[in-house]
Amino acid sequence: MSTPHSSDIFEKRLQEATETLRGCQQEHGLESCYPCPECVGCEIRAKYVRTVYESMSKGETGGFDF
Repeated sequence: MSTPHSSDIFEKRLQEATETLRGCQQEHGLESCYPCPECVGCEIRAKYVRTVYESMSKGETGGFDF
């Protein structure tokens, strides 16, 4: 079971991944990753998606804690 401290870690990682993703989008003049030719296979986007999943599941396997 997750603790408040572990939830903070997941939220911090999500915030960092979001900032990195948005920075990349701004750098390329995009509002979304989809028009980017590098979208499929992009490591920044893949890390963001993994981090979102980890944040939702709080590191647990199975359901999400909303």
